[in-house]
Amino acid sequence: MRRFLAGLLAGACAFAFTANASAQVEIDITRGRTDPLPIAVPSYVASGDTAELSTQITEVIEADLERSGLFAPIDERAFVEQISSINVRPRFADWRVIGARVLVTGEVEPLGDGRVQLNTRLWDVAGNQQLGSVAYKTPRENWRRAAHKVADFIYSNLTGEEGYFDTRIVFVSESGNKLDRTKRLMIMDQDGANPQALTDGLNYDVLTPRFSPSNQQITYLALFDNQPAQVYLFNIETGEQEALGTYRGMTFAPRFSPDGQSVLFSVEQNGNSDVAIMDLRTRRLRTLTDNPAIDTSPTMSPDGRQIAFASDRGGSQQIYVMDADGTNQRRITFGEGTYGTPVWSPRGDLIAFTRQYKSRFYIGVVRTDGTGERLLTESYLDEGPTWSPNGRVLMFHREERPGGPVGLYSVDLTGQNLRPVPTPGEASDPAWSPPLN
Repeated sequence: MRRFLAGLLAGACAFAFTANASAQVEIDITRGRTDPLPIAVPSYVASGDTAELSTQITEVIEADLERSGLFAPIDERAFVEQISSINVRPRFADWRVIGARVLVTGEVEPLGDGRVQLNTRLWDVAGNQQLGSVAYKTPRENWRRAAHKVADFIYSNLTGEEGYFDTRIVFVSESGNKLDRTKRLMIMDQDGANPQALTDGLNYDVLTPRFSPSNQQITYLALFDNQPAQVYLFNIETGEQEALGTYRGMTFAPRFSPDGQSVLFSVEQNGNSDVAIMDLRTRRLRTLTDNPAIDTSPTMSPDGRQIAFASDRGGSQQIYVMDADGTNQRRITFGEGTYGTPVWSPRGDLIAFTRQYKSRFYIGVVRTDGTGERLLTESYLDEGPTWSPNGRVLMFHREERPGGPVGLYSVDLTGQNLRPVPTPGEASDPAWSPPLN
């Protein structure tokens, strides 16, 4: 198990990157709705024994781009030109006639030491020019990560935003009877590939896992029989777990600070819960709220200056924001129903939340000053949003009907690109990792 966990962090791709600074094709993803950009991704040219690998790599790149909702890959049966070498300038007229705006050409080259090199060129079809090129050297078994990196390269060049495809998701895998579920930690690639169990679910259940900024640790809530729920740390590299202190009441709803040096969570005492923060170096705990209401689900802004949290101090549960030292507490949501599970965008501009109103659940976003609230999803039960590293996509879990299966979904900030995320069985409480190194 330890060898496997260490392997989760191994196999980084070495790469070189060049790009044309005068790119003509761009996608404006700040608009309310964007028509997908027609893009052609011919099968990567295979060298040596890489034919099957080349096909798999092409499929992953194409799937990443299509799933983003910003790109519309063209069916290869429409292609006029067949790419046989990426070193030959494409016949742009052949790609314009099928409606392609952008062309991706690539090859997979064996290096003879167990590694392969992925060479990729990005072309502006209308402008008859190359937009950029990239090369990745990687162990064969790490080909999927290299494909995600290529998709990130394409996304970044055409949107001006960082890509989010070379990332992972940690989540709670659920099994068994609805009244007596087994809940264990699992981790997978952002597209659902390579799912692996981190805990066995035999001795305790887990909830609300969250990544550290370094990708090395996960914090989560552990539920043991006849014991108060406690916040734990899980080291992905070693598999070691430890409790963040021992308390008479529950500790729950943990989340790392942006610098990874602290964990925020809720501490329950005598039926009341407040927001607290623990310094992981000193293990000193400091309480930030002191209110007879229930204060929970703290999340810190990317600059570390503010904390959003949920509280019912005003009657119904709403979203509040305070300074990082606990001062200047103010309410920012005032809608009907209840608000919970706030999470600050990595961009710092929005806070995502779960809203419940008239027996329906919604995933929404609001500006940090409380203006501009928008609801992106609606269902019988939508909960637990988590941001992609570039702050453009949210993932959450959904139960479409009472007693129905629970699964993961993603939606972009337009609310138009709603997609199921494949998991091995039922799943909840997703958390998106930062970009992998």
